[in-house]
Amino acid sequence: MRKLLEWVGAGLALGGVAGVLRELTDGWFGLLGFTRLLTENVGLLHGYEIHANVAIAALGASIAAAAGRLGRAAA
Repeated sequence: MRKLLEWVGAGLALGGVAGVLRELTDGWFGLLGFTRLLTENVGLLHGYEIHANVAIAALGASIAAAAGRLGRAAA
């Protein structure tokens, strides 16, 4: 469970950072653009794509950190 949460957290953090880079370069950096599906298809987020990607990256980092603490608490 811990490893799964670490992988999910790392994937979200990497995807969020890649989304910020994509938005700042006007779509030139398209690597790992899975967050584009969220930011382009949710009408509430139009105009706030960078903020949404930063939030996704922060969520991923916090999930990975929580998974690390979970592993230390269980040991």
